[in-house]
Amino acid sequence: MTGTDDERQVDEAILAYLAEHPEAMDTPEGIAEWWLMRHQVRTGVSVIVRALRRLTDSGVLEELGGGDVRRYRLRRALPDEPPGEDVT
Repeated sequence: MTGTDDERQVDEAILAYLAEHPEAMDTPEGIAEWWLMRHQVRTGVSVIVRALRRLTDSGVLEELGGGDVRRYRLRRALPDEPPGEDVT
């Protein structure tokens, strides 16, 4: 593949989508809206998940729930608890 970095990223996103959905077919507008936006959102979510893990591991955030119902918020310390210790 040739072209600019942006063009190569689009090529790779289209091919990645087709690898997951080999029967897919759409217009250029549909590809832009559904295939490529979906890829960008998935990439964005994976970056966010890594950030949430780092912030949770460092004690800034706390994780509530599990699986698909995980929620994150600022870690709340108990009134007599030094910052950085687990409250669970």
